[in-house]
Amino acid sequence: MQEQIKIIGIPNFPIVKNNDSLLDIIINKIEEENIKLDDNDVLVITQRICSIAEGRVKNLNNFKPRQFAIDWAIKYKKDPRLIEAVLQESKSIIRSQNGLLITETKHGFICANSGIDNSNVEGVENICLLPEDPDKTCRQIRNKIKKNLNKDIAVIMTDTFGRPWRMGQTNIAIGVAGINPINSYVGKQDIFDRTLNFTEICIADEIAGAAELIMGKTKKIPVAILKGYNYNSDADSIASVIRDKNSDLFR
Repeated sequence: MQEQIKIIGIPNFPIVKNNDSLLDIIINKIEEENIKLDDNDVLVITQRICSIAEGRVKNLNNFKPRQFAIDWAIKYKKDPRLIEAVLQESKSIIRSQNGLLITETKHGFICANSGIDNSNVEGVENICLLPEDPDKTCRQIRNKIKKNLNKDIAVIMTDTFGRPWRMGQTNIAIGVAGINPINSYVGKQDIFDRTLNFTEICIADEIAGAAELIMGKTKKIPVAILKGYNYNSDADSIASVIRDKNSDLFR
């Protein structure tokens, strides 16, 4: 029976630069801090350092605003280059009100400004875009750790998203490898022997949220290790978390 889990933040993490080998940095810090990595651990890593290492930090001058971006920026006192970046990283605009753009990203995520911001990014006019393929990044990290350290782990990439029905943001998973992000209870019996017909828990989001308690936004702990959680490793894609448009009541 699973009775406890443990989350270990990797402290004193260096500032990640473009084209850095993120895996080498992670491995070096694990060894530096004498943290033991075991089979079936879950490595939780923030989107920000993945994006930076993959060259997804862009200068605003790279974006030439179209007319919509210019008009929107004038109306709401925004930077038209930022609005253009948001548009380029989106498939569609879901909501647009009071200066806020809720978009569907090319990955299928519904979030503010296509997940673009400049927090924890060097340079006043630099912005950070989401990785092009978070699942792929997670797979690469997982495979390299298995090759270099001979440890079979899962990897979850996190980002901070708002929620349409609650105040405050929370960390969620935007990429996974080696772990099924959904734990389905459908067909199982509850404690009174009733059959569960709908309950499916997004454990990837729960792990992401739990890890954020250790990682924070200003602690310089962008990587954490979760130990002691029993998970399934089949169907490891974030695609299973994205709600189909036809069943999304908020669109």
